[in-house]
Order: sequence, then structure tokens, then C-alpha cells
Amino acid sequence: MGYAPAVAQHLPSPQAPAEAAMLPSDDLIALAHRLADRAGEVVRPLFRAGLTAEDKADGSQVTRADRAVEEAIRALLAEAAPDHGVLGEELGARGAGAELVWIVDPIDGTRAFLTGKPLFTTLIALAHRGRPVLGVIVQPITGDRWVGAAGRPTRFGSPGSPVSTRACASLAEARLSSTGPQYFSAAELRAFERVAARVSFTSWGGDGYQYGLVASGSVDLVIESGLKVHDWSALVPIVAGAGGVITDWQGRPPGTGDAGDIVAAGDARCHAEALALLGG
Repeated sequence: MGYAPAVAQHLPSPQAPAEAAMLPSDDLIALAHRLADRAGEVVRPLFRAGLTAEDKADGSQVTRADRAVEEAIRALLAEAAPDHGVLGEELGARGAGAELVWIVDPIDGTRAFLTGKPLFTTLIALAHRGRPVLGVIVQPITGDRWVGAAGRPTRFGSPGSPVSTRACASLAEARLSSTGPQYFSAAELRAFERVAARVSFTSWGGDGYQYGLVASGSVDLVIESGLKVHDWSALVPIVAGAGGVITDWQGRPPGTGDAGDIVAAGDARCHAEALALLGG
């Protein structure tokens, strides 16, 4: 989940992990909930409504719903936080040099949306000086919502209850998830399969939704590659606030490299074992 070059130029580099994170205020968390609510209001009437998709230059797909959700979020931010920047998957950057920047993936899992599967999500993050400190994963059809903020436990629901990851001492006990094998290069898939051979079982599909399941303790490990800043920013505070670990495949903070690779685990022991196998 590193910064893709086309996206990275719009966002400051993340701060070193040792620097104390800004702790989001109640007002910022409330604004994040409002943004999630607004996204749901826009997308629900468009779900299973026969929308078609266009292919983008990177091979991904976009629908009218993607653009409508992002436009609605940006309009609310322009009203509620005009001094904040915003970086969206579909509509680019505005004020991305600001100290606080909202990062938006309006529909993460467009293929799930197009096929009527309620596994797509809207991902909303707030970065302070390039470092994600607040994240929301919201599934607008089921109503599932995870909110993570630096210095606070991750909560499920609105306002919800705290959630935590599942203890998983080794890969042999782990439930592994990934969106799909097609998103790995040949070398990455071989590395993934080394891990998959050791786990209890592997399930496919879920995009951003599966990271919420890590936070809630239903999934123990997610391994992916090829993700961009809007794909992973919201996930960082959510997984960490539930007691989990989220890094790139080298164990560095997400965004350190440019491969877009992520390992998210509910238990640090499972995470360390997966990293060792991914490295060969």
C-alpha cells in the first residue's frame, strides 16, 4: 500500500514513526462520521441500479457512483473544514499541502459494487503532516462502520463500541484474507503462497472491508499489494487502534516504499512470522 507516484506528489511524506501522532479531537471524529453518513446517503440509491463502469488508465473501473460520493464528501468538507486539504481517488487533490488532509476512496471495491455484493466500502482518512491519524471504513448497505483515531480504541458502529483483534500466536492458527491473486505480480504471488501454505485457511475478496474484520477479530491476517494512498490510509488507525499491526512487506510504515504492499495482522506474533516468509 505505498504511495503510487502519481498520487504521492500530492501528499507530504509521512512522519517518522517515533514522532508523536496528533490526537484527533471529538469534533474531527464527528466530522468523519458526518462524511460517512453523507457517503451512504448518496450511494444507497445507486446500489443495484444497473450502473455501468468505465475503465481507467490503471485498469481499475469507475462508475457514476464513485464520482457522486466523492463530490458529496468534498462539498461537505468545503463547508465544514475549508482550511483542510482533500485528496480523492477520482477528483484529485485540493490544498494537499495543508497540515490536515482528508484522503477519500469513495467506493473501494467497485467490482463488488457493480455485481451487487455489499462488500464495497467508502474509505475516509485524515492525515496530519502526511501521517494517517483518523480512519473510517463504512459499508453503507449493511451499516457496518469502523472508526479508528490515534490515541483511542477503534470502535465499531456509530458511536459504537470498542473492538479488538483476536489473539493468534502463529500462522497455523491464522485466518488469511486478500482481495484476489490477480493483484500480485508473479514473484509476489509466490511469496504470498509461502504464507498461505502455513495458515489455517485463506479466503478471497473484501478490499477495505477485510481490514475492519481484522480489527473486529474475525480475520487474523491480510496481505496485499498494488494499493495506493487512498486504499490504505484509513486502514492504518483502524487496525492499530484495535491492537493490530499494519506495515509494508518489509515491516516499515505504510507508504515508506512505492510497491503498494501491506501486511495487516491482529497479533504481532503472526505478523512477524508472515514477514519472515514474505521475505523469502
